[in-house]
Order: sequence, then structure tokens, then C-alpha cells
Amino acid sequence: MNPAPIRLGYGTNGLTDLRLGDALVLLADLGYDGVGLTLDHMHLDPLAPNLATRTSQVAATLGKLGLGVTVETGARYVLDPRRKHGPSLLDPDPDGRAARTALLTTAVQVAADLGAHAVHCFSGITPADTTSDTAWKRLEESLTPVLEAAAGARVPLAIESEPGHLLATLADFHRLRGILGDPEPLGLTLDIGHCQCLEPAPPADCVRDAAPWLRHVQIEDMRRGVHEHLPFGDGEIDFPPVLEALAATGYQGLTVVELPRHSHAGPELARASIEFLRSQAPLKGAPTS
Repeated sequence: MNPAPIRLGYGTNGLTDLRLGDALVLLADLGYDGVGLTLDHMHLDPLAPNLATRTSQVAATLGKLGLGVTVETGARYVLDPRRKHGPSLLDPDPDGRAARTALLTTAVQVAADLGAHAVHCFSGITPADTTSDTAWKRLEESLTPVLEAAAGARVPLAIESEPGHLLATLADFHRLRGILGDPEPLGLTLDIGHCQCLEPAPPADCVRDAAPWLRHVQIEDMRRGVHEHLPFGDGEIDFPPVLEALAATGYQGLTVVELPRHSHAGPELARASIEFLRSQAPLKGAPTS
């Protein structure tokens, strides 16, 4: 397989101090290929009125700017203003789980309307006094309607292995695949920093191991054992082998810079991030010497 050029995006969860239109223009001007669009109250609110109309307007802007898109669903308080990422797919309250399922199903429709290459999600943290078997059963039941919607819309659902969550590792992803019967729409969001944080294999090996299921990639720097998304150069990751491994997979989706706690410096970090990544590996549209 010939190496594929890496297509870079930047996550809107790292640009929350900007209006969405301004953020998209910024990313296009910097040379990004696309955007990781987190559905949240400041950027394409999935719960506000006239979602279809607003989505159509965003789709037109993306088309005008030549930006690809993936839809991300990691907004901290989009469903509950008092509980970070709550309710989750594992919530003890069936109505809470149903609300998260409904949000993800809405995200699938938004993704289809935008022409997105995937919808990202994660499992959530196992609630207190909940057994592992119960948590996995809830995840299976909560995701099944979302996967049905994803199949109908022909948009992959890319679940992320998230430190501290029920689905925390690549091994956990494969467990979920087995529980669900390996449905065609189910893929993986691979976060390169998370590989550095807690996977037993080096990040480049994680990329190679995950290649058949890659539907979305997030990237940032990180340190071993510390789940903190860091600007490039502030962590421990050796990026050239990671980017070479990613290019070798033939993955065609976006590789999205994920710095959700750095919105205060979002425009500058968006510039610095693309310059750093261009210096590490050949990228689509990168200048050559």
C-alpha cells in the first residue's frame, strides 16, 4: 500500500472563543484540510431550534472553504449543565442513557447532512456501584440504535478509547466489537496522545494495530501516565514514526488536533500546530523543498 497524504484538521473544541464561521475561515487560511466539529452550544448547537437549516448553512461554508469535516460529540455540558459529559451511555437512569443515544443519533444525521467522514463518540465512565458486566450491557443497548442510524446514513460511528472510561484501550474496543457482533458501521477513533498515556505499545505500533478499524484520528502531545492534552513539543511523543505509520495505513479521513483546554490561545496554537506537523512528515498540501 502506498503511503497516503495525511489530511490535517483542528478541533473546534479548541476554538470555543471564536464564532464558528470565524474558526472555519481561520483554519482554511492556515492550510488545514478540515475541521473536527464538536456539537455544542457555541458551535452548531444540536439541541437548539432549526438544526437542519443551521447545518445546511455550515455545510455551505465548509464547501466554499474546501474543508472536510468529522462530527465530534465530546462537548462537556451539552446535555446537563451540572455534570461534565453527563448523562453518558452508561448512566444508571434509562432516560439519561436515552438522551445520550438521541444526541448521537442526531449527530449521525448532522454528519450525513455535512458530508462528514465519521461521527465520534465515547463510552463514558462506569458509574459508582455498577458492575463491569452491567456497564458493557448498557453500552451495547445504548449504541445499537446509533449504529442502526449510522448504517442507514452510511456514516461510520468512530468510538474513542478514553482513559478512565469503560472503553479505555484498544483491547476494550475489540471487546465491544465482539459484544456487538462486529457491525460494519462501528469503527475507531484513535487518539495518539491516549496511546502515549496508557497503551502498552508505542503510539506508532498502536496506529498499525488499529489500521483496519480507523475511522477518525485525533492528535496532540502527551506524557506517559498523565491524561493531559498538550501542545506539540510539550509532551513525550516522537511524532515522525507515528505519522509515517499513519500514512502507511492508507487512512483517508482527517487527523484532528485535539487541544480542548487551550481555547484561550486557539488561533496561535492552530498556526503552531500545523507548522509543527508539517515539519514532521509529508502532508497533503504541505510545501516541499
